[in-house]
Amino acid sequence: MPFISRFILLLGALLISACAQQAPAFAPPSERPMPANEKPWPKNHVLGISYHDVEDRDPDQAVVAVRTERLIEQLAWLRENHYKPVTIDQILAARNGGPELPPRAIVLSFDDGYSSFYTRVLPVLRAYNWPALLAPVGVWIDTPLNQPVDFAGTPRQRSDFLTWEQIREISRSGLVEIAAHTDASHKGVLANPQGNLQPAAATRRYDAASGRYETEAQFQARMRADVAAISEKIRKVTGYKPRVWVWPYGAADGTSLQVINEQGYQMALTLEDGLDALDNLMSSPRFLVASDPDGEHFANSIVSVQAESPMRVVHVDLDNVYDPDPAQQEINLGKLIQRMADMGANTVFLQAFADPAGDGLVHSLYFPNRHLPMRADIFDRVAWQLRTRANVKVYAWMPVLSFALDSKLPRVTRWDPKTGVTSIDPDQYKRLSPFDPNVRRIIGEIYEDMARMTSVDGVLYHDDAVLSDFEDAGPEALKVYAANGLPGSIAALRDDPASLQRWTRFKSRYLIDFTHELTAKVRAIRGPQVKTARNIFAEPMLNPESEAWFAQNLDDFLSAYDWTAPMAMPLMEKQSRQQSGPWLETLVATVKSRPGALERTVFELQARDWTKSTDADIDGEQLAEWMGRLKRQGATSFGYYPDNFLENQPELKTVRPALSNKWNP
Repeated sequence: MPFISRFILLLGALLISACAQQAPAFAPPSERPMPANEKPWPKNHVLGISYHDVEDRDPDQAVVAVRTERLIEQLAWLRENHYKPVTIDQILAARNGGPELPPRAIVLSFDDGYSSFYTRVLPVLRAYNWPALLAPVGVWIDTPLNQPVDFAGTPRQRSDFLTWEQIREISRSGLVEIAAHTDASHKGVLANPQGNLQPAAATRRYDAASGRYETEAQFQARMRADVAAISEKIRKVTGYKPRVWVWPYGAADGTSLQVINEQGYQMALTLEDGLDALDNLMSSPRFLVASDPDGEHFANSIVSVQAESPMRVVHVDLDNVYDPDPAQQEINLGKLIQRMADMGANTVFLQAFADPAGDGLVHSLYFPNRHLPMRADIFDRVAWQLRTRANVKVYAWMPVLSFALDSKLPRVTRWDPKTGVTSIDPDQYKRLSPFDPNVRRIIGEIYEDMARMTSVDGVLYHDDAVLSDFEDAGPEALKVYAANGLPGSIAALRDDPASLQRWTRFKSRYLIDFTHELTAKVRAIRGPQVKTARNIFAEPMLNPESEAWFAQNLDDFLSAYDWTAPMAMPLMEKQSRQQSGPWLETLVATVKSRPGALERTVFELQARDWTKSTDADIDGEQLAEWMGRLKRQGATSFGYYPDNFLENQPELKTVRPALSNKWNP
């Protein structure tokens, strides 16, 4: 074939391929979102920057070290780009209504108490006249000079660490405030029967000999002794009690937080990403300087700190990991971890309850608890492995009402307008009545146990938190309606349109208030950094009048949770494959009409067609096409359910380019 003919054919093929890729709609520059690095620095916000050891050569990543020349380069870049280190006094004053923080305010912090702070860092700080925090670990500094330091189970040279006399001198420099990094809790403790070691300051220790976990009272006593010890050591050396707490490994805990509050601390530093808005200084984020970054990588990380990371989620059934054979269970877990790492997702919604029958009624859980049988103690193991090996955030996927608890507890019942009979709806989730105080207490205790026995980044509230326009008709519910100025019967509630509307809004808010109760219980134990998400059906989003059928409201969800998770499942909503794309576009447009809502919404696509009994898996090409539709409409956060990691469904190589931020932002 002549060259020119081959060229024309190739050009034609490329044009056809290009036409097949639907281009995003054109937006004029004035309507395009502003890049994070071009946004004005928000008022009274501060960026925490966390350093560890500083070495002249070959920085040891076991201690997250950076080279001296890199540190100097990074501080110079911060200075030349108008970043302003601030003191804790300035931060507290700004929070309390005093002088505002300067734009691009930063807090420099140095963790663990390495001797390099004295020899390498302090001279640079003096040259710049910049303030910083130093957070030593008590028992490491206590170690005699002729003995190695027990560095979380690994011996390290004593000369790598400061002495208390050096810390006294540093504290008198006028530049450095001494913070607490625990006394003896910068280490891992046994966290579960499978042998995972997890941060001691945030973990209820598992005793393999007795098969029991540390009680909440025992954990609190352990942490109270630790906080008191490090606080007193710092006071003796510096003359003041420390007021800044630095979490080892960045792992925060609500119970420990109560203890440090009691001890008078006013700020607690994590290793979460983002700027600190000063509204919750007891959960302050910091950027961790790791892997000895060069100037370009450091600068890119700092300027992108205002960017909101889109959520790319895979929703996983823990039922598929569980196996009565422990060896097979470990094989299943390995497959899940490898797939999540390969998929490039950054979040996993992980089932914390057992539902082998697939009917949504929870008879057992995957963590120790006070009220239901435990199918297996594996949730914490799987969550920890996913977080540390696949580098994803893990949300505990939990029911709100569908627990198979004591039959004497009241269930949600439906009033039949034809017969006047009240009974449980056989076509709906079998739910406990949220209007009964005892139900609320028991479910709250289940959530407390989940928080105590697991390490999670967030909670996903399941879609079982629904009430139809004939529910709840039980006596407990009717009493609550009457106590809130509503008619005391379903017939009366439905007879008057105004009463029906007020009843609908009351139920929507009541369910949200209940999930807020559960969130407060989780955060009290696990920490204020725990995020929330809640599934919402598509119908009340697209047809607001259908709120009466669900007791769900999009605007309520957007204001109530960190993430709203629409069930963007067109086939479940009886849309054809041809209709599915436009339907998804309409769903995104509904969210986009609310300013800023897309940044707080994660769309969950379906990877299974539940209308089919066979050949129900949806192919990867279809999922990828749906994801493309979402992105072209401006949605940045999305994912799918379910993931069959045992059988590579949907196909990894097909879905990954569409899902992963690493492949296609």
